[in-house]
Amino acid sequence: MRCSPSGRNVGRRRLLGFGLALGAGVTPALGAAPASAATPPASGAPGTRGAPAPDTPTPAPTSDAVASWGRQAATVAAAQIGVPYAWGGGDRLGASIGFCDEENGYLNGQCLGENTVGFDCSGLALFCWYRASGGAVDLAHYTVAQYHRSTPVAARDLLPGDLLFFSRRDAPLHHVGVYAGGGAMIHAEHTGTLVARLSDVLEDPRWAPEFAGGRRPLPLARPA
Repeated sequence: MRCSPSGRNVGRRRLLGFGLALGAGVTPALGAAPASAATPPASGAPGTRGAPAPDTPTPAPTSDAVASWGRQAATVAAAQIGVPYAWGGGDRLGASIGFCDEENGYLNGQCLGENTVGFDCSGLALFCWYRASGGAVDLAHYTVAQYHRSTPVAARDLLPGDLLFFSRRDAPLHHVGVYAGGGAMIHAEHTGTLVARLSDVLEDPRWAPEFAGGRRPLPLARPA
């Protein structure tokens, strides 16, 4: 079982969430950050004071800026500890309603995904980095796409906020977590669990053999 979907059906989460959040039986996203992380106004949008004109190049962020975003991403991730896992859950605004597909979102034969507001692994990663960077890092809700929208980081050079990817022969790049520093990872593992902090992840007998590398997310390309 993968920790997150490949993009299909993800777009319906918020729509479903508005309806289900008003009714009973929806697991609340305890500890989720407020929905103030909405997409910021586009550069040059009317009413955006001080925004550059659309044809003004935006300087590339420095490595120090990206490291600062990473530290903040780790802080945002820590604030989500205790939020339920939801297959397909999580977007720019935070925790969101999940869903079930042919194989995922179920626990003991019961569909929990469509009744749970929370995160899956890549949903958590995208929210943390979008929130931390003010929208400069906008990752897809798909582990493989996140891997390719980031640059490799050696294990010895990992910084808080870097993304840790995991792979098996039968499930390439099936999981991603947010590095918390000190050898720990914050992640949303699978249906029926909560977002949690795992110590010494690279020595953990479950995860260390599947470690596929650390990566540092890249900001969106800006017009030159």
